[in-house]
Amino acid sequence: MSETDGKYEFQSEAKQVLDLMIHSVYSNPDIFLRELISNASDALDKLRIASLSDESLGFSQDEAKITVRLDPEAKTISVSDNGMGMSRDDLIAFLGTIAKSGTKEFISAMREARGNGDLIGQFGVGFYSSFIVSNRVTVDSRKAGSDESWLWDSTGDGTFTISPGTRTGWGTDVTLHVKDTEKDDDEAPEAKNYLSRWALREIIKKYSDFVSYPIFIEDASEKKPDDKKEEKPEPVNSMKALWIRPEPSVTDEEYNEFYKHVSHDWENPMERIVYKAEGTNEFYALLFIPSRPPFDLFYRDGKHGIELYIRRVFIMNDCRDLMPEYLRFVRGVVDSEDLPLNVSREILQQDHLTSLIKRGLVRKVLDALKKMKSDKPDEYKKFWGMFGEVLKEGIVSDTKNREALMKLALFNSSKSGQTSLDDYAANMKEGQKSIYYITGGKSDALSSSPKLEVFRDRGIDVLLLSDPIDELWIPSVHEFESHHFANAAAADTEIEGGDAESKSEETPGDSFISGVRDALKELGQFASVEDVRYSSRLVGSPATFVQKGEPMSPQMRNFFRSMGQEAPPEHKILEINASHPLVRKISNQEGRDLKDWAVLLAGLASISDGEPLADAPAFTETLVKLLGE
Repeated sequence: MSETDGKYEFQSEAKQVLDLMIHSVYSNPDIFLRELISNASDALDKLRIASLSDESLGFSQDEAKITVRLDPEAKTISVSDNGMGMSRDDLIAFLGTIAKSGTKEFISAMREARGNGDLIGQFGVGFYSSFIVSNRVTVDSRKAGSDESWLWDSTGDGTFTISPGTRTGWGTDVTLHVKDTEKDDDEAPEAKNYLSRWALREIIKKYSDFVSYPIFIEDASEKKPDDKKEEKPEPVNSMKALWIRPEPSVTDEEYNEFYKHVSHDWENPMERIVYKAEGTNEFYALLFIPSRPPFDLFYRDGKHGIELYIRRVFIMNDCRDLMPEYLRFVRGVVDSEDLPLNVSREILQQDHLTSLIKRGLVRKVLDALKKMKSDKPDEYKKFWGMFGEVLKEGIVSDTKNREALMKLALFNSSKSGQTSLDDYAANMKEGQKSIYYITGGKSDALSSSPKLEVFRDRGIDVLLLSDPIDELWIPSVHEFESHHFANAAAADTEIEGGDAESKSEETPGDSFISGVRDALKELGQFASVEDVRYSSRLVGSPATFVQKGEPMSPQMRNFFRSMGQEAPPEHKILEINASHPLVRKISNQEGRDLKDWAVLLAGLASISDGEPLADAPAFTETLVKLLGE
């Protein structure tokens, strides 16, 4: 950097960095105003802190403010504050961060700023976003306690100048000369009228609504009233960051209105969670559980509901790094003092601090759901009906919180209607050690499945797992509090507990079973049937299919097919109820041809499972033939 008559020249490396920041780093030109307001807020904070040890600085909270001035005729936007201000050396040091650093040194400085938790508000970083919308920027500043002001001036072309300024009071004026979208079309951002009060108001409300100091807009083109009595201007920002206020001081109505603001919902939330983490990892969170599912809950590209603020300055919505996928229905805000961001402050960096915040948020949400389940069971059942399927995704993905999620889960069951795993275990029959379940279609269809007949007969409850996600978490869990999960549809499941009614009828001989087995082998459409045997689980149905190996429901197989994927090979066993009248009728026929009866029994088993028939026309023809005999 060379200095001649107050003119400073950027190094060639630094100029490339500046070009990169202006044209590539920031994806949204609107954030230039967020950055400048954030810097102004920091300057006011610095003056407030400095005045605690130096009373001569005379900071006044009532007089502290940020003013955004626009002049459509001059095509300028100014952001002014009455904060700490900067000296000549400060202007060179802070606004010359890029000017005095090469690429490596610049990145090193950014890392150091991140470590100090002071990246936001660091002049020389966000400040340069001003050049996205302007072709010249001036900074007129007077440091608190000084009687000199200095003017920093640059067109972003590789140089800047320092000269005496004109500011009379302490603080800083940053003035942007807005690009002409007609003359500078190649460099101007999207055609947007930044010289409009309403455009600036919209940006401030979005990004800086909760900044602690009042933000005013002054428009040079607006005529002042003739009478001398002027109404006191109202700040654009609300300054009502509810999450940092003590919870007793905020009314339910204020919380509900804030929820509607961040969620765009018109109903009040079902539950709210107010959380303040203190210590080395300080952050605030105000979270809500909606009273109805968001429309995009199951969309692959659906938005998460967490907005990220850093020191009351809006950074991003849809912050996926702070809330796991299975809690994507949660709405609200997280406000951190020092979360690390990339240079543009548009991407959250993954580090230990981010993980700690995420862990704390998940714990608070799960604790709130646990309390709701215990204290407001009826309300929790409504919650589970809306979000239970999503929450169960966490049983697969979040091994650290798996036990807590399993305790939160509610399941339809064949006997209890709806039950938790704790209640299921507490109500097991004498001698029962396993938790029985069945997967597949709707709960009503599962509850009437022939596979559950012996369980109903013995008074044993079976979980009816009808959500597709159930077939993903069950294989990875295996047990709950020493009770193993056992699939009621599996061929090798041992049925424990309960008292079954004794059956004195004799069973048909092995020749009948072998005859049906041979008949199915000759029929090509039943290639997946590996065996035929008498059933110990059927009571009122003639036949059913059970599965060998790792069972997969017919519904899940259909799901795979609908996605154009090949399902794992199917290995089925046809179980026949030896005491059923139809089976006895078939077995007692002399000179019978078992092919037709084998088709009938296998077809009835498929229908009871909700599966499509392998050859529906052949089944219909066979049924008509047998009924006509």
